[in-house]
Amino acid sequence: MDKKLIVIICYVSYLLFMSIIAFFLYKKDKKMAGGGPKRIKEKTLLGVAALGGALGAELGRRLAHHKTDKGYFSLTIYFSLLLEIAFIVLFVILMVAGK
Repeated sequence: MDKKLIVIICYVSYLLFMSIIAFFLYKKDKKMAGGGPKRIKEKTLLGVAALGGALGAELGRRLAHHKTDKGYFSLTIYFSLLLEIAFIVLFVILMVAGK
């Protein structure tokens, strides 16, 4: 198997893993929002999105209707998602150009 393909597979796997974590963090925080002082910090939610979990964060936000009115959440998540897609496209371009 080509090393570049392995890099793409590893990167996409990492994004999937982080997205799953982000999704469940957003759902859990929404459930905790109803009552009780213990919540997941906003910087944790945004940090997971910025570190590769943007897709899961956005899905979690939409499905749980959580933090959807906060503009900085949208900005951070959409920018992170854009970067994730750009890296995938770059990897594919480099892989195709390298052959």
